[in-house]
Amino acid sequence: MAWHGKRRLGAVLSVLSLGALTAALSGCGSSSDDDDSQPTLRQTRYGAVRGTDDSAQSGTWAWKGIPFAKPPVGALRWKAPADPEAWSGTRDASKFANACVQYGRIYGPGANNTYDATIGTTLNQAVGSEDCLYLNIWRPASNAAGLPVIVFIHGGSNVSGYTADPVYDGAALAKAADAVVVTVNYRLGIFGWLNLPQLKEGASAAEDSGNFATLDNIKALQFINGNIAAFGGNPDNVTVMGQSAGAINVYALLTSPLVAGANPKLMHKAVPMSGGISLASNVPPGSIPTLNPASTALAQGNALLNALLIADRLATDDATAQAYAATQTPAQIAAYLRAKDPATLLLTLLTKLAPLGLAGSGPIPDGAVLPEDPIAAINAGNYLKVPVLAGNTRDEAKLFPTFLALAPALGGVSGRLVSDATLFATQLGYNPDAPPAVTIEQWIPAQYLPVTTPVTGFNAKTDLLNAIFFGTSRDNVMTALKSQQDKVWYYRFDWDEEPAPWNDIYGAAHAFDLPFVFGTFGPSLFANVANSTANRPGRLALSNAMMQSVAAFARSGDPNNAALGVAWPAWPSQLLFDASATAASISVQ
Repeated sequence: MAWHGKRRLGAVLSVLSLGALTAALSGCGSSSDDDDSQPTLRQTRYGAVRGTDDSAQSGTWAWKGIPFAKPPVGALRWKAPADPEAWSGTRDASKFANACVQYGRIYGPGANNTYDATIGTTLNQAVGSEDCLYLNIWRPASNAAGLPVIVFIHGGSNVSGYTADPVYDGAALAKAADAVVVTVNYRLGIFGWLNLPQLKEGASAAEDSGNFATLDNIKALQFINGNIAAFGGNPDNVTVMGQSAGAINVYALLTSPLVAGANPKLMHKAVPMSGGISLASNVPPGSIPTLNPASTALAQGNALLNALLIADRLATDDATAQAYAATQTPAQIAAYLRAKDPATLLLTLLTKLAPLGLAGSGPIPDGAVLPEDPIAAINAGNYLKVPVLAGNTRDEAKLFPTFLALAPALGGVSGRLVSDATLFATQLGYNPDAPPAVTIEQWIPAQYLPVTTPVTGFNAKTDLLNAIFFGTSRDNVMTALKSQQDKVWYYRFDWDEEPAPWNDIYGAAHAFDLPFVFGTFGPSLFANVANSTANRPGRLALSNAMMQSVAAFARSGDPNNAALGVAWPAWPSQLLFDASATAASISVQ
């Protein structure tokens, strides 16, 4: 999740649409399968791609690492995405492309762009690449055409994450939903969102907004619109799903004038999971907003430039850095910044900007790409009105126990005793079927134990954090949406059948619904502490119900389906997804 007058709309739209129009004129769509003997060979408007045939194992075909934009490197760093260059011959689409450059976190790609031990050895180091604007496609191994399309935008606080994360493997969902599943990379952190006057050239309000990653997401949707029919997908039935920061990005798309005014329509349904798009002014005092004003992004951009100038001994403090910058042209400052390697930029971010509270990133409400107040835009009806299926996990805040140190009312000290490195190493090698190798006293400070203690226990404190963080943003955006449309559904994920003590440490924590939606219970950050043999029957039954709900919603805009066993009413009613060790338990609240 992200912590952290309108100008020439026609020019804004043209930045993203001109290249797509050119491609549309120069290429033509293909049938879903031009050659039954080569089902993984497909023709995009930019060239042919050959994927992988996994029909024997998963019942799907897949294409990975397809470029949807030019690499945003060199002079294209901090520029709006441009259409990819056409290629000759057949492009290999059997492997994931690079993760976007980021600093290493436990949710990141490590050194090898996959879930492995290097995630723990690259924490806070630069990983990934700026050459990263690629997407991946899965579909059932059949000749069916016109399938619903489900596009997923990953989370990671908008500063980390990668589509090669095994949790996001789209094969099981594509097969279960009989749909085409697409996962997309987008620029992260200060490479994806940066508000700095010297980068604004005045030719395009979209580019000058600093919302480069939001433009990446739009560019990916444009690519999908123009090419997904070649993979059997229906470009007129696209559901955009995102989790955490990805959900913020879904809401940004819904409220962006570039999407609301797009022709052809780029998205037709939305599934924001565990996100929001509320400014501090939208939610009650004391809440943690899910969107920061453009002024925060501007402060970050200026602070980054100042810190770099000081580090290069071109200035001694902020005042002299600003004075030096004033002697340079915008083009000179832009060139200076583009000459910096990612490691230097990220180190500066972590060591100089983080102490100022300026290390976060996310959509910038600039008034062109994103309204200055997205909630006000929804309340005024100025957004893309499509069916919305939103959700949260019951114990979102248990993934953020360090936040308990933010305020005395939350406890005043971190709710986790171990470091990120220890957490990762412990969970990497954990055996969920063996006797517990960790005690709760090793993980959670004594002042929060027992976890069930009223008021002061870990459950009570994380419930309070959940209310002021996720709860207020949820109520704010859902109320706004419901004031404008009837087709708004909501779920809460309550599953907490992990083996002890992880059922108390995590419970139904933030992101724990993702494996259920994707049907991916293999190796990943939380798999070894969550997925035991004992809880497998109920876990798989609940996953099936959740995948069938996404499938129904993607097909018709209504998540009701027979697998639920109950009718799912629209918001403000809630559907509760839960399971015992042996069976799904789904109810309405």
